[in-house]
Amino acid sequence: MPSFKIDTSTAVVFVAVEPKPKVINKQTEEVAIDRETGAKLMTVGLTIADEGEANLFTVTIPETGVPSGLTLGLPVKVIGLRARDWENTFNGEKRFGIAMRAAALVAPSAPASSSKG
Repeated sequence: MPSFKIDTSTAVVFVAVEPKPKVINKQTEEVAIDRETGAKLMTVGLTIADEGEANLFTVTIPETGVPSGLTLGLPVKVIGLRARDWENTFNGEKRFGIAMRAAALVAPSAPASSSKG
């Protein structure tokens, strides 16, 4: 299924929901796995603001692309953000939406401390 690149180069992106494993079966608590790398998949809620509009997106990212220490409100850079549409039928009800996927998040590095003596 085709996907589309999302350009966030001019956007401000913040962590809105901390990373958690992407569970595909709530009964067994089975976590989704990246088919290409075998890495566990995580979901992160990101607020993406650009051109006077801000939206909350749930983005799926391989665990290897999620830096440790992500906290609410932390600004991040999104690497390789893509969107694709999906549709399925669950209990006879048709559902559809847009799935967001990224290769990685990059958190700002801590400012270098300077000691004045």
